[in-house]
Amino acid sequence: MAIQPLDLQTMFTQMDKVGKLQATQKEGAAIQQSLQSVHTQKKIEEQVQSVDDAKKDENAENINEKNARKRSQDQNRNKEKSGAEDNERSENERQVFKDPSLGKNIDLSG
Repeated sequence: MAIQPLDLQTMFTQMDKVGKLQATQKEGAAIQQSLQSVHTQKKIEEQVQSVDDAKKDENAENINEKNARKRSQDQNRNKEKSGAEDNERSENERQVFKDPSLGKNIDLSG
């Protein structure tokens, strides 16, 4: 398919717009990358400051120990509850018939 002179005239008048568009796309990628790096730098600074704040607190160790005790007590309670639920589930599962070939066959007839 040949290019007609009229098409060339139209394309040449649009070339400056194409160049500007490509330049803005390149600049946009660079700006996006710099914004991302600034964002990650701020996150890192916040993390560093938050760790320092926790170290400055004299009662932080006591609070952490109390929280650890509460978590362990909660986990023990949850284990006891889940053990009773597991027994009920196992009884219910025994009553359900399971097909051994379920999920192993693929129907390609569509």
